[in-house]
Amino acid sequence: MNVKIIKDEKDYQVAMARLSELMKSDPKRETAEENELELLALVIEKYEKLNVPPIKADPIELILFRMQQMKLKRKDMIAYFGSPSKVSEVLTRKRPLSLSMIRKLHQGLGIPSDILIEDIELNSTGAHNEFEIDFSRFPLKELSERGYFGNFDGNSSDLLEYAEDLIKKFMKGFVSKQTDLALFRAPIHQRGDRSANEMSLLAWRICVLKKASKEIPSKVYKEGSITRSWLRELAKLSAFSNGPLLAKEYLSRYGVTLIIERHFKRTFLDGAAMLFNDRPIVALTLRHDRIDNFWFALLHEMAHVAKHLNSTNPLFIDDLDLTNHESIEAEADEMAREALIPNKTWETAKVRHSLSWIDATELADNIGVHPAIVAGRLRHEMNNFQLLSGLIGKSGSVSSILLN
Repeated sequence: MNVKIIKDEKDYQVAMARLSELMKSDPKRETAEENELELLALVIEKYEKLNVPPIKADPIELILFRMQQMKLKRKDMIAYFGSPSKVSEVLTRKRPLSLSMIRKLHQGLGIPSDILIEDIELNSTGAHNEFEIDFSRFPLKELSERGYFGNFDGNSSDLLEYAEDLIKKFMKGFVSKQTDLALFRAPIHQRGDRSANEMSLLAWRICVLKKASKEIPSKVYKEGSITRSWLRELAKLSAFSNGPLLAKEYLSRYGVTLIIERHFKRTFLDGAAMLFNDRPIVALTLRHDRIDNFWFALLHEMAHVAKHLNSTNPLFIDDLDLTNHESIEAEADEMAREALIPNKTWETAKVRHSLSWIDATELADNIGVHPAIVAGRLRHEMNNFQLLSGLIGKSGSVSSILLN
């Protein structure tokens, strides 16, 4: 008996040849040949674990084999795949298995789910973690249209079929376990509640964080750096034609990331302030894509960053169409209004009585802001949204600057 450690492919081939020879001779028990066979098998097994990739079982072949074992016909597989056409598409490899199909095959036919899951990336997202969540309630069509499902090109029926697969991939890195999901599903402060779709709100927040993870600000945020005078300087950027873009750059220099992500249906969102790895994120939806709305929403969220956002209160979500008398929201509203148009200036402003676009423009020039901000304040105070429409600007005026 001369069994050696296998060091390379040549040694491996020699060992395999000797193993085959010994197995053919069928050595008797408790002989030198049997001992050599057992020892050689152990040496080969160790080498293979370190150097030989395992042969991956083919899921479809395994399903077909189990069908043959259990004498199942294709019509019997409708219960697992959903329809005769899906049975045909899956078994001919034209349609991938969904997590729902995998779960049914595992439960009904006893096929190991880890073998059925071909997508390694999907398997690593926590596919076996059962979130208490209805994946069909996510804004699947909107997420797909925005490119968050990669190159998936299925129809509405396919989106529902693969909802669990698609959403778990989408959430990868942001929601990985039940505790993460609980945090995402429990906003600390939410201004406005018009029966918002909870899953759409969750999806929007993840979209924001996905974008924020790719945008690193110029400096690290320092608590206390955002003051009332700082907000006033930020508001003055509105006077420039590319003010929203300047604001994004200005925030970055102070460690704050500004993200634009359109709202999903039934979320009624204007903006949010949130923490992401201790970094303040301000997200706006441009639901009302006008200059006055952009600047008020931005200043409101920045007020939250300055006064309220911390590890205890890591999220503020705002629907600015609604009045909220809670002290935190009232303070953010007051800080935003003061930064845009100082209250002492507004109290004596001629435009409040004249309603004149000339007076509105003059006031805006004097305090260094865009005329749309004066017009917006007046329209809101008078509850007359026909006033000074010519100063407000066309819808889409902000997105055309930030998203082009």
